[in-house]
Amino acid sequence: MVDPIHTRRPKIIAVANQKGGVGKTTTTINLGSALVDEGYNVLLIDLDPQGNASTGLGLHAQDRRVTTYDLLLEDAPIEEVIHSTDIDGLWIAPATTDLSSADIQLVSNEKRSFLLHDALRQPAIEKYELDYVLIDCPPSLSLLTVNGMVAADSILVPLQSEFYALEGLSQLMLTIREVRQSANPNLRIEGVVLTMYDGRNKLSQQVEADARENLGELVFKTIIPRNVRISEAPSYAVPVLEYDPESKGSQAYRNLARELATRGSAV
Repeated sequence: MVDPIHTRRPKIIAVANQKGGVGKTTTTINLGSALVDEGYNVLLIDLDPQGNASTGLGLHAQDRRVTTYDLLLEDAPIEEVIHSTDIDGLWIAPATTDLSSADIQLVSNEKRSFLLHDALRQPAIEKYELDYVLIDCPPSLSLLTVNGMVAADSILVPLQSEFYALEGLSQLMLTIREVRQSANPNLRIEGVVLTMYDGRNKLSQQVEADARENLGELVFKTIIPRNVRISEAPSYAVPVLEYDPESKGSQAYRNLARELATRGSAV
């Protein structure tokens, strides 16, 4: 394990793809856990009204009294929203279905796109000595997702290894471009990570080939396989690294964490 060098501010990465079912929340949880395994301190921000990242880390609904809804819409102090988890060095700001109404409520707010940006820059966050903040965005290009992009240094895009996988990326890239032009000129693409990959399947191989041909260095070398242990872990409310540390899924997320920590944002 490395001895992390804490900087003045953590690197903030929004995990986003408007297409559902691509492994976005799974990647957020397990990448966060793998980064902690490498010696880093990590905060997960659950911006998805489904709250799956919160559930996946064992935070029961009744324990989410102050959430990201309160952080964005009620000016709740960040330290009241952040919860510890059973994994030392991993924290979460949880979500509930209250976030479902956030887009409507945010429309009339003049600072609607900057609320998460400002919340993550409260001085109180410094006591956690964070190295990374991972934002689990909802599966839509909503105001919540825009908040994640405006708050972030970079975007990590999970891409499911299936037919039509690349088609939805054009709209996401357009949104990223608009956010750069209007609110966050320094926003970069951290990279694209292929998920649910089955090396025995010609379709997975073709998706990988197309992705690397079209996106080049944007695509991480690490590929997340379709792995039963990754699928089982959420039912036990733990990351796959806790559920089965020796599984292929655990090793893949460790490799992704190491690759992420050693590469710069691509574009």
